[in-house]
Amino acid sequence: MATIDTAMNAIHLLVAGLWAGSVLFIARGLLPAARNGSLDAEPLRGLIGRFRTGSRVASLALFLTGGHLAGTRYTAESLLGSTRGYLVVAMVVLWFVMTGLIEVGSGRLVDGLNERKVRDPARAATPFLTAAAVAGIALLAIGGVLL
Repeated sequence: MATIDTAMNAIHLLVAGLWAGSVLFIARGLLPAARNGSLDAEPLRGLIGRFRTGSRVASLALFLTGGHLAGTRYTAESLLGSTRGYLVVAMVVLWFVMTGLIEVGSGRLVDGLNERKVRDPARAATPFLTAAAVAGIALLAIGGVLL
């Protein structure tokens, strides 16, 4: 494996773990506290703003590194004609789903926080960000199978 492939693989795995972990933390660690009113709107808005930025950067990094890895390891025939290829395609689909769920969930949260509300926006965001966390765990599991 060439040095660039090794670097892309390492970056891809590191970013994937951090991204999935951050979504899981938001969904299962931060939102429950927001739903019960333990958090104020202003600091939560700052945290969610940084989370959204980090999520977008991670999503782009995964797209670029994953595209490189898929392009060097698979052909069109192997992507659409083998079990490993199907798993890669499933990861791409889950990546789209996770990215969309994070955008919708964090958007609902930020919209409510801008009105200085916390509990209702946290309740509205919870199903989306929980589903995104599940998608992230599924992505890591599939990635583990592909290693």
